[in-house]
Amino acid sequence: MKRYGHGLVLGRFRPPHAGHHHLVRTARERCERLTVLVRASGAAVESPSLADRVAWMREIHPDALVLGTVDDAPGDLHAPGPTDPEAWEAHMAVVRAAVPEPVDAVFTSTPYGEELARRLGAASVRVEPDRTRHPVSSAAVRADPVAFWDDLEAPVRAALTRRVVILGAGSTGATTMARALADHYRRRGGVWARTRCVPDYGRTYGELRLAELRAERPGAGRSDLAFHSADFPVIALRQAELEEEAARDGSPVLFCDADAFATTIRHERYMGTSSPGTGEIAARGRQHLWLLTDHRGVPVPEDGEPDEEHLRPWMTARLLTQLAHTGRRTVVLTGPHEERLATAVAAVDALLAEARHFTDPLPEHR
Repeated sequence: MKRYGHGLVLGRFRPPHAGHHHLVRTARERCERLTVLVRASGAAVESPSLADRVAWMREIHPDALVLGTVDDAPGDLHAPGPTDPEAWEAHMAVVRAAVPEPVDAVFTSTPYGEELARRLGAASVRVEPDRTRHPVSSAAVRADPVAFWDDLEAPVRAALTRRVVILGAGSTGATTMARALADHYRRRGGVWARTRCVPDYGRTYGELRLAELRAERPGAGRSDLAFHSADFPVIALRQAELEEEAARDGSPVLFCDADAFATTIRHERYMGTSSPGTGEIAARGRQHLWLLTDHRGVPVPEDGEPDEEHLRPWMTARLLTQLAHTGRRTVVLTGPHEERLATAVAAVDALLAEARHFTDPLPEHR
C-alpha cells in the first residue's frame, strides 16, 4: 500500500463522528504527516463553533495537525463539488491560504476529492466511499444525536450531554433524588444504561478534612471542623472536573448532586459573604436544568447540624433567588418523594425532548 509524505483531510465536522475519525486515522497511517482542515462559515453563527470543532479534533487526533478556517466561497465544496470553475478557485484560495505547503495526497470518502486533489497536484485517495463500516453522517447526528451516541467521541458527548443539577438546603433529599433520577434513566437501557450521577464533592471534601483533623486531634467531631474561604473554589473546581469526566463517559443526560453554583451559596452560608473565585467557576458551567428540593415537608434528621432547622428556609430562599437572578432554568420539587420524582422526570423529559444541539447549516453548506 502506497505511503505519502503530506496528507490532507478537510471537512466541516458538524459534529465529528466515527466516519470522520476512520477517515483521519486511515490517512494518518498512510502519511508521514497529516493536516486536517476544519472549515466553517463566517456568514452565519454555527454550532458547534469552529473553535469547538478544532479543539475536539485536536484532542481526538493528537498526531495530526488540525487547523481551522472560514470558507464562505459559493457552492458546496463537498460532494459532488461546485460546478462553477470560479467557485472552485474561490474555495481553493481558502484551502491554499490555510495549507500553503505542498500536499501529496487528499483523503476523502466522496467524489469531490478527485477534483480537489487535481487542483492541489496531489493523489486522490478514497476511503470507504460506500460507508458500510460507519453508516453515519453529520446530518443524521444533528437530527438525532442520541441515536448515534456511540459514534461520537468523549469531548463531543460531553458537549451534547444535557446536565441536570439537583440541589437544596441540608437534609432535603437532594442526594436521594439525584440517585433516583440516575436509576430511572438507566432502566431505559441502551445508551441510557450509562447514565451517571456525580456525587457532591463538598461532602467528600468535608470527610477528607475531618479525617485529617482526627489524625491530629483524636476524638474531634464535625463541630470542630472549620471551613475557610479558600476551601470553596477548590470544592467548586473539583466538582466541575468530576462533572466533565462523567459527561464524557455517560449517557445523553447527566445528574449532578450539587454544582459550582451551589458551592457559591454554601460559601455565603458558612462565610457570610460571596466568593468571586467560586462564582467565576460557576459561570463557566454547562448545566441546563436545576431541580431545587424544597425543605418544607422534610423533617430535620436527629443527627443534623444544630442550626439546620433555622438555616434550611434561608438556604431554600437564597438558592431560589439566585437561581432566578442568574437566569438558570429551575423547577422546585415539593411533596413526598414519589411526587418529587414524578415532577423531576417530567422536567428532564421536557428538556431532552426540546434539546436542540446545533444550528441548521446554510443551504449551500448542507
